[in-house]
Amino acid sequence: MDFPKELRYSEEHEWVRVEGNKVYIGITSFAQSELGDIVFVELPEVGSDIQQDEPFGSVESVKTVSELYAPVSGKVLEVNPALEDQPELVNTSSYDKAWMIVVELSDESQLEKLMNAEQYEEMVKE
Repeated sequence: MDFPKELRYSEEHEWVRVEGNKVYIGITSFAQSELGDIVFVELPEVGSDIQQDEPFGSVESVKTVSELYAPVSGKVLEVNPALEDQPELVNTSSYDKAWMIVVELSDESQLEKLMNAEQYEEMVKE
């Protein structure tokens, strides 16, 4: 299983890639493997605010529906349009093509609560 070193990870299995004050958010390869084949992704509207540790959307697989929890707070700047027609990208490209939203980070200190790749890998092994 792949856990890119440049990303940060939440306990709820979301990943975060920081680019200046923008944060890309998606779900980890571990999360998508646990969910199975993704058939639908529900995401917030551009311009809406998300709050750390609060649900911001959901992913539906053939097995279940699972809520997505915001790893950081901020305003949604972009939603990945590809996921509307190709939700299976979450299974095939969870760290690249299947980013879910881009958020303007409202509190940089929230990044400190997130795990690095080694810490996340240890958590999912347990």
